[in-house]
Amino acid sequence: MTLKPIIKLMNPNEFITLTNPIRDKVFRLAKRMLESHEESEDALQEVMLKLWAMRDRLTAYKSIEALSMTVTKNYCLDHLRSRKSPYFTIVYDDFAHQTPVYQKDNDGEDKMKFVGRIVATQLSEKQKLVLQMRDVEQYELGTIAEILEMTEVTVRVTLARARNIIKENMIKSYHYGEA
Repeated sequence: MTLKPIIKLMNPNEFITLTNPIRDKVFRLAKRMLESHEESEDALQEVMLKLWAMRDRLTAYKSIEALSMTVTKNYCLDHLRSRKSPYFTIVYDDFAHQTPVYQKDNDGEDKMKFVGRIVATQLSEKQKLVLQMRDVEQYELGTIAEILEMTEVTVRVTLARARNIIKENMIKSYHYGEA
């Protein structure tokens, strides 16, 4: 007679303890991709439900955070496809009526708005995601590569190109009007 191994199911408190640290990151990624606060909350709930359904296998993954970000990315892409959106864009309403020229005497907040405008208008969606995951969420390159299903080299190149676009636009507008 062979004994089957006993699989201990995770209880709700253990699941909450495990997933609470990643909820904000899941929400931010969903918000970045879906634009809508309500749709992002729905995405967060769907991801948590999917993780709950997988709770007996979660310990097999080396990074629950990377798994949750991958599930979030895939859910958002599926959701966008179901809306029949040929591509998705991020809307920055507060950048719509501002002049593109950076003024040297502006404070740090204006610089951040200017950089945000560059990100919104000049970067590809892949560059935006990589930049967000690296510079905002502070993910390692390997984790970003795993989540976005890219190689680390591709992530590094994408990140470098995104930063270069921002840098070139800053330099160009900083010297605007100078002879």
